[in-house]
Amino acid sequence: MIMLFPYCSQGFHVNEKDKKTFLDDFKKADMNKKLDLWYYAVDQEALWEEILAEMSIIAQVTNPQKGKIAEEE
Repeated sequence: MIMLFPYCSQGFHVNEKDKKTFLDDFKKADMNKKLDLWYYAVDQEALWEEILAEMSIIAQVTNPQKGKIAEEE
């Protein structure tokens, strides 16, 4: 099984401990590892942007009237 979020000790939730662990690893790493960690973080950002976009689409399709101005009768 591929772990998409190896620095997340609580599933998808990144807490302060996870952030500290990631940044400590980054500080200690050689240049190649630093680049790997950097690209990992950028990939995660892109992944979460896609997830949020899909969630917005699903929410709009599920409840299309939400956020629209009600028509006057």
